[in-house]
Formats: sequence, C-alpha cells, structure tokens
Amino acid sequence: MDIELLKRQMKEKRHNRYFEQAKETFTAKPKLFYFVIKLMVLTILFLGSLIFTKSSTNNKQLFYDVVFNNNISFAPINNFYNKYLGDIIPFKDLIKDNKPVFNEGLTFSEKSIYKDGVSLTVSKSYLVPVLDAGIVVFIGEKEDYGKTVIIQQTDGVDVWYGNVDNLNVKIYDYVESGALLGETKDDKLYLVFKKEGEVLDYKKFIE
Repeated sequence: MDIELLKRQMKEKRHNRYFEQAKETFTAKPKLFYFVIKLMVLTILFLGSLIFTKSSTNNKQLFYDVVFNNNISFAPINNFYNKYLGDIIPFKDLIKDNKPVFNEGLTFSEKSIYKDGVSLTVSKSYLVPVLDAGIVVFIGEKEDYGKTVIIQQTDGVDVWYGNVDNLNVKIYDYVESGALLGETKDDKLYLVFKKEGEVLDYKKFIE
C-alpha cells in the first residue's frame, strides 16, 4: 500500500472534518449573536425608561401621561422591532403557557348602534374573546361604557371592549386572537373601533 497516498487521504479526512465543524460553528454563532443583540436592545429600552422616570418628577409625570393617558401607539414600534430584530420576546418559543386553552369566536343575538360603536346582546356573564391579536393599552372606566379594556391590534386599530369584568388580562399584556378577555357584567358588550383617533365603522369588523 502506498504510505504517502494513505497519509494524504487521512489528511483530507481531517481537513473535511475541521471544515464541517467550522461550518457548524459559523452557522450557530450568528443565531447566538442575534439573540444577544435582541436581549440587549430590550434591556437598554427598559433601563432607559427607568432612568428617564427616576431623573425628575416632571419626567415621571410625562412618562405617565404619554403611556397611560394617551394610549401610546405600539403598532409602529412592534412592526419596526419585528422587521429588524424579529419577535419582541427573544425567547418566546421557550415560554410554556399554562393558562387554560380558550379560543372562541364572538357570538351574539342582536346588535345596535351605541355611541361611537355597537352594542351587542350576549348571554349573561358572557366570556368575551379577543377579536384580533394586540397589546392591552388601557384598563379602566369609560363614560357610558363602564369598565373598559382597550386593545391596540397589530394593524393599529384600537378596539374598546366595554361593560366587562373579571378580567383575564393586565395592562401591556400581549394577547392572541380568540384569547379570553373577561366576562360581561350583564348581557351587553360594547365595542368601539378607532384608528389614530378616528372612529371606524363597526360593520367592517362585526358581521
């Protein structure tokens, strides 16, 4: 057997093995780097908010007014983040959701125009489903609507869910379409649809 030929074959095998290992490492590192960058951006945003609010009482009041009173628009922020960095939760796939499964469509017996939106007749203590995915931007009392939850959908539409109680959501929760929002206080559910402050025709959203 040609010793030199055998040595060359062994050398080629080692070279190919090192090449494959280097290729796997090169493929894995960008994913890790990408994950770290996303985590750093979230950390910077969180710490920046804390520093801003702690620096003075005026900043704290400004932050409160913008975020809590004016329904800050999260849709453009979410779309920008998803476009350049992916999902806003960098380890979302690792999170196990232990909440009971609830994925229902909206059902009602009657509908009629009410204020800026629509009044739906539903069963008493009706379990209200979320119409479309988005972020909870407001929970509180609204005149003529009672206890109200406002969800800013990913398409930028703000949906008001009025006359609700026993909520299953908290402020700034991200909720999926069909998720359980809460219960109606009686047999009425009020819905309002707005985008950039303009009232939208509920018929575009409710059949």
